[in-house]
Order: sequence, then C-alpha cells, then structure tokens
Amino acid sequence: MRESTMMTHDEIIPVITIDGPSASGKGTVAQRVAKELGFHYLDSGALYRLVALKSLQEDADITDEGALVEIAANLDVVFENSDIYLDGKQVTDAIRTEQCGALASRLASCQSIRESLIARQRAFRQLPGLVTDGRDMGSVIFPDAVLKVYLTAGADVRAQRRYKQLIEKGISANIDSLQEEICKRDERDSNRKVAPLQKCLDARLLDTTSLSILQAQNRVLEWYRACNATEERI
Repeated sequence: MRESTMMTHDEIIPVITIDGPSASGKGTVAQRVAKELGFHYLDSGALYRLVALKSLQEDADITDEGALVEIAANLDVVFENSDIYLDGKQVTDAIRTEQCGALASRLASCQSIRESLIARQRAFRQLPGLVTDGRDMGSVIFPDAVLKVYLTAGADVRAQRRYKQLIEKGISANIDSLQEEICKRDERDSNRKVAPLQKCLDARLLDTTSLSILQAQNRVLEWYRACNATEERI
C-alpha cells in the first residue's frame, strides 16, 4: 500500500518560530514580521506570565502544582492587537514586571503547567500563517515550522534593551540588577529538565547584538521568502 502524501490542515499553514533568551528582542521582531506578512502572532511567554500574574493576584501557593495547573487551564485571556486582557482587565504592562517574569520562568519548568498550555498555543495556528516567539516554539510546540530562528544578543545589550523598555513604560529599574537577573534566567531556562531553551539543529542563528530591529526583521523575512522559493521549486 502506498503511503499517503496528502498534507494535513495544520501542515498547509506556515509557521515561523523565533526562540531565544530573555530580552533578546525576539518579541519585537516576531510582531513586525507577522505584521509584514499579514500573519497571526503568538507571544508564548505571555501565557506563562499570565499564569504568574494570576497566581500572584490570588496569592496562590507556588509550590502547589495542582492549583497552578488549574489556573493555567482556566485562564480567561483575550489577545487584542497589542493588548492583553485577563479576566476582562487590560494587563499588557502588568505582566512585564520583573516579578512576573521571574515567576513565569519558574512555572515554565513545570511539565504539567506546560502541558496545560500546549493546546492553547497550537490553536493560534490559523490561516494565513503564524509567527510565534518563545523558548521551545521550534523544538516542542511547532517542530514542523517552515522557518525556525534562534535569536539572541549579548547579556549586556539585552539588559540595556530591557531597561529602556521598562523606563519608557514608567517602570523603575536598575540596569545592573536587570543584567544579573537576565543571566540567572538564562541559566534556569537553559538547564531546566522540561523543554529547555536551546537552539534546534534546524534553526538559523540570528545574533542581534549589533543589528537594528529593522535589520533583524528583514533578515527573518529574507530567510522566510527563501524557504518559500525553495518549496515552490520542489
């Protein structure tokens, strides 16, 4: 019997994954690429930050895995353009605090919490396509992505970018503390047992230390269009 070569519905929807460490600029690049292509956008890290925020709001016991899984499974979340709503309230800036980020990193190391969010993340794969950023988008969530990018930058540059981002939003910050936390988070994310931060073998490395946002965006678009041209020839 000949094997079927028909593609599934999901397989015909292109996905671009942009993974990388904290404050590398992957979210900004991913959003701009998605807008340029007219694709949907998923900030996967926002989901973990939302679980963290909800846990903080409810003063949940972060050692109670069952309670945290329930929070993750029942998040009342709406993504509307660049805004994020939790339980009907806008929390776009609230989930970007260092407290939320640190807790989100801890929660992301829990297998059961990750599993409770997988289906929600994959549901963002809709026509005409999806651009998503995170830490395991190419390795775990969308292993069949047409283009996988690992976007990074030096820790000092990432700290400067995060500092500027927070100050512009009126959030006080200390650049030395930010750099220390970024390094600690890199270590946690890279060494966790569950879906660690890593560059997939089939991912393209994009170091943005000396690149502007526009240059990084254009590099990803060039790679994607090259992938499309190759597929069309095949």
